[in-house]
Amino acid sequence: MTAGQAALPVAGTREVWRTCWALLRPRAWLVLLVTLAFVLAAAAGLVLPTALGRIVDLAASPTSDDADVWRLGAWMAAGALVQALATGAGALGAAALVERLLAQLRERMVSRALTLPRRVVERTGTGDLTSRASDDVAQVAQGLPGAIPTVAASGFTLLLTIGALAALQPWFALVVLPVVPIQAVALRSYLRTAPPLYAAERTALGVRAQHLLAALRGLPTVQAFGLGALHAARIGTASWQVVRVSMRARAVLNTFFSRLNTAELAGMATILVLAFVLVGRGDLTVGGATTAMLLFLQLFGPMMGLLLLVDDLQSALASLGRIVGVVAMPVEDDDQRRPHGAHPVSVDGVRFGYEPGTPVLHGVDLLVRAGERVAVVGTSGAGKSTLAALVAGAHAPWSGVVEVSDAAHARTVLISQEVHVFAGTVRDNITLTRPDADDATVRAALDAVGGSETVAALPQGLDTEVGPHAHQLTVAQAQLVALARAHLADPALVLLDEATAEAGSAHGAMLDRAADAVMRDRPALVIAHRLDQAVHADRVVVMAEGRVVESGSHDELVAAGGTYAHLWAAWQRHRP
Repeated sequence: MTAGQAALPVAGTREVWRTCWALLRPRAWLVLLVTLAFVLAAAAGLVLPTALGRIVDLAASPTSDDADVWRLGAWMAAGALVQALATGAGALGAAALVERLLAQLRERMVSRALTLPRRVVERTGTGDLTSRASDDVAQVAQGLPGAIPTVAASGFTLLLTIGALAALQPWFALVVLPVVPIQAVALRSYLRTAPPLYAAERTALGVRAQHLLAALRGLPTVQAFGLGALHAARIGTASWQVVRVSMRARAVLNTFFSRLNTAELAGMATILVLAFVLVGRGDLTVGGATTAMLLFLQLFGPMMGLLLLVDDLQSALASLGRIVGVVAMPVEDDDQRRPHGAHPVSVDGVRFGYEPGTPVLHGVDLLVRAGERVAVVGTSGAGKSTLAALVAGAHAPWSGVVEVSDAAHARTVLISQEVHVFAGTVRDNITLTRPDADDATVRAALDAVGGSETVAALPQGLDTEVGPHAHQLTVAQAQLVALARAHLADPALVLLDEATAEAGSAHGAMLDRAADAVMRDRPALVIAHRLDQAVHADRVVVMAEGRVVESGSHDELVAAGGTYAHLWAAWQRHRP
């Protein structure tokens, strides 16, 4: 994360397992069937090495005949068939469980992400959340579906094979002496160094996504002020950090593999030495030695598989922890305002800032009475939009109180200068606030804001598909759709944060009339970009450096000759 940003929480291992088991519990019967299938497959896998060892002994026995070999061959074929069928059934069942688990986790994460308080998203940045919803979900989807069946099958094979080796000759238990310590050291070293690296890799991906999204979303500003090189440098630095962490992770993985190969060599040598001694003493047949080596190879295969999967599992579990971290976030009330206010809006002595120790608002007082339209004006950076965010309930003040009426607490509409067009039809975009609204109600809302002709001129009218990969609405058209949506919501409090500032002078008057329709007979707070928007307000509040410096009607403030009068004079000289 960049300086000043906090990361979204990451769930610990216990929380991850608890969440996953809660999702799997309704299908506990399938978990049991998958377990039984893998146990049966592991048991059937012991038939082949045992039969091959017996065939070696039969070859050296003068009393053996072809029937004995054919009988052992039949057992081998049956064992292979049962093992294949049981493994396939277990893999299918495990895949069904894992895919269902992933689907539920994805749904819960998206649902939780969409309900995160705005202040949380602004504090952490959208890059971290986007990375979890894309990179981390992809990592889990790639790693777990193949890893879980392999882990289950390998685990049961290990247990049964170790038992078979001990039953064949207790001395073969000594094979663990050279093998297990090497593997334990390799695994301990890997688990100590790899998880932090994978977590750092996921975090670095989130930082890179944050810088990339910031540059793309502010592309017009970046181009206008020649900031392309600066943002490219930031993205490049973040990308190289991803490369550095990834290369360190690969180096740790290669060291892990080399130690596993050393353990395999030590185990095979131990088996051969023990078999040589036991056969020489007459305590073991050559066929038994063959069985022992085959069992060891069969033992080491799943063991290597498990250890090799630790890499994928560590990466997947690191991503899973980030996903569950969002899923398990406690639900907070996104509205930071106090309800039961006597007026639609009452701001009393509010101090607030985005960074500790750097206040943006200093003891601001504001009152919006029933049916009153209040315009807030001031130069850029005066704190106007911050005040609107607090009145909207997006942030909690450091000190002071923001109170709203019960009706305003339940139905506040905020329209900013950056209006998002959702993928879907124009009708879908307008009815977001009232999904059950019929076409007559939608058209009535469009008529009220003067947008009927604009929508009718679109290729399919209300049925026109809009969004990033469909018909592109102009800024003015998008604002009309947003204003129609606000009117349809029947708000008890309207907040306009420079809502018509980006439409251009050609459409300013049209959008002002639309905004008037939304605010008519409703309490409204208008963050005015153009001072002619303040002329028609019941009261004008002037802000400077995070403080309210003047308040009154347009005529009163012009006559007073203060800050507003100077702003108005400058506006008159340079108005479009």
